Amino acid sequence: MLTSAESRFLTVLSDLSHCNPFSAERIRLEQRALGRQFEQDSGIAWSRTQEYVEADRPNVVHVTEKAERLAASIRERIVTSDSLDEQARSRYEDLVYYVLYYRWFAVLKPSAQELSEPRIAKIWPKFLNDFNSFLELPGCRSLASHAPEHLFACLYQVKRAFCHIFHFILGDSAPSAQLRATVWQSIFTHDMRRYRRTLYSCLRDTSTLITGPSGTGKELVARAIGFSQYWSFDAQKQKFESRSQDAFLPLNLSALSPTLIESELFGHRKGAFTGAVADRAGWLERCPPSGAVFLDEIGELDPAIQVKLLRVLQSRTYSRLGESEEREFAGKIITATNRDLAAEIQRGHFRMDLYYRLCSDHIVTPSLRAQLDDQPEALEGLVHFLAERIAGDEADSIAAECCHWIREHLPADYAWPGNIRELEQCVRNIMIRQEYIPQQLHESGHDGTPETAWDREVTEMQVNAEQLLCRYVTWVYAHHPTYEATARILQLDRRTVKSKIDPDLLKTFQSR
Repeated sequence: MLTSAESRFLTVLSDLSHCNPFSAERIRLEQRALGRQFEQDSGIAWSRTQEYVEADRPNVVHVTEKAERLAASIRERIVTSDSLDEQARSRYEDLVYYVLYYRWFAVLKPSAQELSEPRIAKIWPKFLNDFNSFLELPGCRSLASHAPEHLFACLYQVKRAFCHIFHFILGDSAPSAQLRATVWQSIFTHDMRRYRRTLYSCLRDTSTLITGPSGTGKELVARAIGFSQYWSFDAQKQKFESRSQDAFLPLNLSALSPTLIESELFGHRKGAFTGAVADRAGWLERCPPSGAVFLDEIGELDPAIQVKLLRVLQSRTYSRLGESEEREFAGKIITATNRDLAAEIQRGHFRMDLYYRLCSDHIVTPSLRAQLDDQPEALEGLVHFLAERIAGDEADSIAAECCHWIREHLPADYAWPGNIRELEQCVRNIMIRQEYIPQQLHESGHDGTPETAWDREVTEMQVNAEQLLCRYVTWVYAHHPTYEATARILQLDRRTVKSKIDPDLLKTFQSR
């Protein structure tokens, strides 16, 4: 019934419809599907700093047109003969899934309005009609392995995941492309078929740990994952059972005292502590099954709270502060840190058993220097994107000015220790003052080595123990501006921290 060319195309398209769209495999499969019709492009698809729209890439257009024609042709042949073998039926089902995605989801613009739950729900009747037209044929047994509402929810998740990864993770380099592909796997695993069959309902039990240097976008990676979880669709009510505003609940652990962290995370009962004037639900309680709680700076979590978090990850249960009733946590835990957790474990500051619960899915964000080492010209795309976000219509002129200044004044191998965050401040500085003075260059001695006045005084033994302690406490407080966070890091009493802070020195640190 199928020609050899059609069978080959179906086999390739089956793999294409289930592959990671941010991987190099996607390009290879497009080339196999199109043969001589394949058009060469950059090789690294779907970077936000390039002019790509999902459904408009020439190769995608050609594959989709070919898929639409073949799906219609096979449908007519099934109606008249119903002679597809089991493997061909499976391949045809994958072909239909591809067609339905590009007909109803890929064409949507990646805006909040276009991808809102009510807007997508309105597509359902037309989607269902096409689903039945292709897979519930008169006189034939159903060709669908999944209920239409589940497939609808899965394709919506694919669209949201693609848009969020595309939106949040920047860069044209190989490390950036690999990061996008890695995040996709965190959401769907490496096997989309298995995910669609069963894992969609239980993958939230697997926590994700994001590590990498400061300023490399760890929270953006967390947001991409958190906003891309599976949301089931109720066909009778014609609505999704989750809402985007409940999808991602972030908590920065370094900005709060241990008591406040416990209250924010677990909730509390009225009277549990001074100031608890009413019952309060915490993030774990507010998070729906399709949502995620993000714990930033997990390396700074108090040991006592580490024990409680471990219990959540092991048993999926917790209790509010001040009560014994057990509650169930149904969402996903995402954590991030720029600390070396292995070193923290060696120092006794972080529990090994908690670490192994957190790192079952581990993502490492690449430094800006690593991206530029792979592709130096990627800097221009990043600068232009940042200039658009900062200055809108003036982006072109500001980006050109920034790139020229960087080429003229910074070494080609400049380390960018602050990563993307530093690059953004560089763009702002040049926009305002037509110059940027990197911190490490500003603090360099005459021989070019990073030698601050503090370094010199300590090296020359001009500082006593009390002065050294005051300076170090002040420096830590400048980076973690609460007495509780500083005391926890230095293992000092809160009152000691408060007494050791030098106000004048603090102003100096904060101005840098």
